[in-house]
Amino acid sequence: MTTVLITGANRGIGLEFARQYSSDGWSVIATARDPADTDELKALPVRVEQLDMADLDAVADFAAKVDALDLLVANAGTNDPMNADTIAEAKRWARMMVVNSIAPFMLARGLLPNAAATGAKLIAITSGMGSLADTTGGWIPYRASKAALNMAWRSLALEARAQGVTAAMLSPGWVKTRMGGAGAELTPEESVTAMRGLIERLTIGQTGKFLRRDGSEIPW
Repeated sequence: MTTVLITGANRGIGLEFARQYSSDGWSVIATARDPADTDELKALPVRVEQLDMADLDAVADFAAKVDALDLLVANAGTNDPMNADTIAEAKRWARMMVVNSIAPFMLARGLLPNAAATGAKLIAITSGMGSLADTTGGWIPYRASKAALNMAWRSLALEARAQGVTAAMLSPGWVKTRMGGAGAELTPEESVTAMRGLIERLTIGQTGKFLRRDGSEIPW
């Protein structure tokens, strides 16, 4: 049975990934920071594991809980704070960098031997807001964290490719989630369905790419 590990699976995009993959018969390992906040997730035929991406020790130890792996969807993230105008916000920005950038990289790096054994794919859910070519402005902490994730994942991809592992960064678009808001353009089902199709099509030749859900490249 094919196995997928999905981080931040208790709501939004992560929950929809868990719903769709489990519905298609995949073995799903779904992580959440707070197991008490996983009622919808627990209703699915998935294995729920506690994982706080702000806890780097827990992230480093998590690979030992995973045996065979065919796909990692590093989805967990935060958009708090929106700005960094105060010291308190700057401190939350530092935590955001851990959650959105450092922890996903460390998790994927720890899982690389498992991925190499099966030729798995390592997917980071990023954002077009992490593109240096984006000129819309605002949301500086979030943009910086996603740009850092992109750089870390691109570097990981160089190592992964040599081991037969495809690693790529996908932007889901503007999605109706708690983070995206009710005015967003896409439902989680629409976004995840498109990303799953792209993940299925991805080849080793696309490793290290920064892609929209339709497969088109986003400028760095």
